[in-house]
Amino acid sequence: MSRSPFFILDFPMTHLVLADNETLDRLDGLGVDIVQHRDGYRFSIDPVLLTDFCRPRQRERVVDLGCGSAVMALILARAFPSLSVVALELQAAQVARARKSVVLNGLEGRIDVQQTDVREVPSAWHGDFDLVVCNPPFRPLGQGRCSQGDERAVSRHEVSGGLDAFVRGAAVLLKHGGRLSMVHLAERSAELMVALSCHGLAVKRLRYVHSRQGSPARLVLVEGRKGGQPGVTIEAPLYLYRDRKSQSPETGQRDRYSEEVEQIYAGRMCSG
Repeated sequence: MSRSPFFILDFPMTHLVLADNETLDRLDGLGVDIVQHRDGYRFSIDPVLLTDFCRPRQRERVVDLGCGSAVMALILARAFPSLSVVALELQAAQVARARKSVVLNGLEGRIDVQQTDVREVPSAWHGDFDLVVCNPPFRPLGQGRCSQGDERAVSRHEVSGGLDAFVRGAAVLLKHGGRLSMVHLAERSAELMVALSCHGLAVKRLRYVHSRQGSPARLVLVEGRKGGQPGVTIEAPLYLYRDRKSQSPETGQRDRYSEEVEQIYAGRMCSG
């Protein structure tokens, strides 16, 4: 007997159909369920760290730019019930899965997922948002293996718009005084700062992310303000793992997350 390519999950508020190549993953502490491609692009720790860093305010209008599975939109909408979030994504399959996740989490009235190219932001949205969160592709074309038909490649490589295009798109979406919160490779910090400056976004906060104490920075979390004045706060480093390699008693993970990262996954932004 052949296996059906679909299976159905019953929840109190919805009747959700997942394809055989999709998985349902849960971030318990953050209170969201996420539909992802089993073998395609799957979100990592980066967007989770960014949602903790971005500091949204009540009743703000937020854009998740290049949303992928919409994990940031889901976390923010769950943590801040007064926020409205628009999630923009180019890839049709990602858009479809993101919309499934929105329904699954009962957030249809709070999150609007739209298929949009970051390089062609609709004029109706120009200057309309208080906060843009963005986890763009990290790698320029030509670095590593990259197939343009591969969902993972489009999400990880600058196939459909580079760093400057994402910063420009964010600047267009933001109202004066609005903020862009972005996560990117630490090694591209100089390029990122130049792009922010070129598009009228003053760097206001920076936080570097290291694997552990004594190791070079891997990521940078940055906040830019549209039309902001000079002056930047360099926040304390964020360490992903504890100093000594130790096994997590809950998950068996060999390199146990630092206490702060465990707090982030436990939903400190939701409770604080």
